[in-house]
Amino acid sequence: MKRGWHELDVVFVTGDAYIDHPAFGVPLLARWLESRGFRVGIIAQPDWRSREPFMALGRPRLFFAVSAGAMDSMVAHYTPLKKLRHDDAYTPGGRHGARPNRATIVYTSRLKEAFKDVPVVVGGIEASLRRFAHYDYWEDKVRRSILFDAKADLLVFGMGERPILELAERLSGGEPLAQLTDIPGTAYAARGDVPSGAVVLPSCEEVMADPRRYAEAFRLVTQEMNPGGGKTLAQRHGDRLLVCNPPAAPLSEAEIDAVYALPFARALHPSYKEPIPAYDQIKSSITTHRGCFGGCAFCAITHHQGKFIQSRSERSVTEEIGRMVKMPWFRGSVSDVGGPTANMYGLRCGSPDAGNSCRRESCLFPSVCRHLVTHDRRAATLLRRVRAIPGVRHVAVSSGIRYDLLERQPAYFGELLAHHVGGLLKVAPEHTVDVVTDLMRKPGKEAFERFLARFRDESMRLGRKQYVIPYLMSGHPGCTLDHMVELALFLKRHNMRVDQVQDFTPTPGTLATCMYHTGIDPFSGRKVSVARSDREKRLQKALLLWHQPEERCNVLEALRVCGREEAAAELLGEVRRGEKSRSAPRGGKRRP
Repeated sequence: MKRGWHELDVVFVTGDAYIDHPAFGVPLLARWLESRGFRVGIIAQPDWRSREPFMALGRPRLFFAVSAGAMDSMVAHYTPLKKLRHDDAYTPGGRHGARPNRATIVYTSRLKEAFKDVPVVVGGIEASLRRFAHYDYWEDKVRRSILFDAKADLLVFGMGERPILELAERLSGGEPLAQLTDIPGTAYAARGDVPSGAVVLPSCEEVMADPRRYAEAFRLVTQEMNPGGGKTLAQRHGDRLLVCNPPAAPLSEAEIDAVYALPFARALHPSYKEPIPAYDQIKSSITTHRGCFGGCAFCAITHHQGKFIQSRSERSVTEEIGRMVKMPWFRGSVSDVGGPTANMYGLRCGSPDAGNSCRRESCLFPSVCRHLVTHDRRAATLLRRVRAIPGVRHVAVSSGIRYDLLERQPAYFGELLAHHVGGLLKVAPEHTVDVVTDLMRKPGKEAFERFLARFRDESMRLGRKQYVIPYLMSGHPGCTLDHMVELALFLKRHNMRVDQVQDFTPTPGTLATCMYHTGIDPFSGRKVSVARSDREKRLQKALLLWHQPEERCNVLEALRVCGREEAAAELLGEVRRGEKSRSAPRGGKRRP
């Protein structure tokens, strides 16, 4: 009412707290629509036990837009061992339980109860990665598309600026929703024949019954993820059809600059009286780009943000920091200048068609694509300019670093180690056994050893005492206890110890989850061993924590199981019960 609005055009419903910051998808899209003249409201973390909280902002003129939040709600609620988590980083006070399981489905159901005739559009990472028939780890079965389970009217996948704006503009112009079947980045339900030119996936019923058909469907989806050359996909679900249009085109530099120039308050909604952990972590961070060329098997970025890098201009980044410097809470430290992979800023595809015909899973694996432009002038220049902004005393690079790319980026590497490490550099080799890293679509042991040598040499040259904190994963498809023994020995021989280990969780939409469910690499057709029992997962994880006295019994058990008792002396010989490890810094937790 204060703005003179008596009716909203679009109402967002989200499972996250309302934080007006560009790192959060719903506030960003709300600001984006607002900048184009639409009246927008947000209902954050409504009590789903009744429909009344969903009626708080009344009936929108165009549609409701539903998101489970920044994380899939099942990932947010449960550990890899399917135990209930006790906290939620996107909720005031970090409390668990502010959103339901399968939030997209529950929120849509409540909205349909409250406003039967108002369209509901679902999006965000939960909807995006569950848009096809998909394996659900928590139920240990293949579920149908979330579009059918939620009974939503339309699904937006990937980054939503283009599709949600086109949807709002066309609905506002009087076009009926039933005719809006051609918007890139959307999926819809249909009956009848498959659209002309569409790639037909194995049906929902087929992928439920046959792991090989599931693997085939995943391969076909991955091959059509290129916005420039991807085809429409169709998948039968009984007598209905899921139709998924090609991905939306990436934003141009001018467009992404316009998004981040919107007037974000970079603050919590004033109604919140408790801190929100996710906000505390990112409030002084800067996103420089989107997308990732890496295509790691366990990562959903390729199927959500896409693999093409969308970089902001240097001016856009420095102006955002300039605005942040003026905020009363800013104390001189920028917590991160990066993106999904920090050193991919400014990179692009140099092929004649700009990658529109590319069908590679990864631009970096098994080797760096010959068309990938990897020069680091823009990235190194950006770091220097950010440091020079008045009021900025310290700039960290906290986003992940692709260390195999650093071999081609001497200027960025030098800037990073001289000014932005702060003593500890986090990198993610994930494993060092080539059989496993090949399945992960990651660089192997030799690349990591070359990086370690360069890191130590450069740190010594700079006269700085700096360490590498490796992020490592246990339980990934293709990884056995014997592989984990080799990784533990590698860490011991390189004087590296970690306290936090990522236990692989099969999350919707990733290649690794496809391999976990099917036992097949969908691109080679080869069988893949999978650690499924809680015992094997526990023993794999224990081997990475070989230096902790409380894991000694688990380590000995693991060595016995795989017949590697000879490794016990090397791994455990120096550890005494109750002794604390001292020789290297410990690994930290990953970001939520």
